[in-house]
Amino acid sequence: MPSRLPEPGADERAHSDHLLQLLRELIASHGPMPFSQYMERCLYAPGLGYYSAGRTKFGAAGDFVTAPELGDLFAGCVINAVQPVLAMLGDEADFLELGGGSGAFAEAALKALAESGTLPRHYLILEPSADLRERQRERLSANLPAELRARVQWLDRPPEQDWRGVLFANEVVDALPATRFAMRQGEVYEEYVVLDGEGRLMRVDRPADALVSGAVRHVERDLGTEFVDGYRSEILPQLPYWIQAVAGALTAGLMLFIDYGYVRREYYLPERDDGTLMAHYRHHAHNDPLYLPGLNDLTASVDFTALAEAANSAGFGVAAYLPQAQFLIGAGLQDVFESRHADAADEHQRYRLSQQVKRLMLPDQMGERFQAMLLARGLDALPLPAELMAADQGGRL
Repeated sequence: MPSRLPEPGADERAHSDHLLQLLRELIASHGPMPFSQYMERCLYAPGLGYYSAGRTKFGAAGDFVTAPELGDLFAGCVINAVQPVLAMLGDEADFLELGGGSGAFAEAALKALAESGTLPRHYLILEPSADLRERQRERLSANLPAELRARVQWLDRPPEQDWRGVLFANEVVDALPATRFAMRQGEVYEEYVVLDGEGRLMRVDRPADALVSGAVRHVERDLGTEFVDGYRSEILPQLPYWIQAVAGALTAGLMLFIDYGYVRREYYLPERDDGTLMAHYRHHAHNDPLYLPGLNDLTASVDFTALAEAANSAGFGVAAYLPQAQFLIGAGLQDVFESRHADAADEHQRYRLSQQVKRLMLPDQMGERFQAMLLARGLDALPLPAELMAADQGGRL
């Protein structure tokens, strides 16, 4: 690994070695491990995975900064966009956040919902990480009045009973365990993790099973071209099942996904022939997912065409698809900014607001790299902001 990456401390290295030993034992006993399973273990293995262990992940002290960590402008715009749907659904509407991160979004969103006079019946957080759940509890207990805190509930699994409301997921799909595929002489192969002769992790290709091969062939048919030999990328054959699992009980309402990614024809460009997989370690991005397992956030960009297909198969229609910058403008960023700017206590706060806008909006920051997709089901009307709908680029999907 290049020396530009920060060196882990002794405790961090010991933690990674513990997970590495577990991975070695699993491979030794069960054989080659599909990369998707390796990624799942690295991110979610109980007590050892990146998201299930106790190290700081979000913000300046962590490995990356998400939009909610920058401040409350992002949450204010999201609530502007979905508040009319909550209002239309009435007192029984719930708000479900997938993966609550540090709790920053929930804090800002609940305050914005209270300001709008459209508080949901429950603010639900589906958070599989016990460590993150506790951090979220502490943050919301410290920063929200009791009346707002009382609406928050944590879930271990998606709702199984029918419900109505809004589901929101920011940077969630990119962390789903990705299947890595490669083409060899016109055949589809899948990437696996194995042990070399000295017990070190290495990646190899094996013939893909019917599920992976079928998913790749579907992409080829949709693109109207075959992948060339040597082409390598990611795919999520489990995405339709995942959408059905997290949103199957949402009978009436809206889903909003915000993440970095592309429409399919841009995702699988010929020049993007090693995929989009990245590892993030202390604000450094690198491309070796086998380095320090458990200490890196492993992610792959989102194929938003695949997300739309999966949502369609679950009974949702695409209401809008657009870059984050256009979404925020259409959701009233200017009004949210001017309100916060007028309330700012000093010049330092006003400067931080301006920096938030730059990070959220500039094309080389989050403005164009991140996309927003709104999906609806069971609504008689779609009361989304007109400016947002006017910026819809769903035809690109």
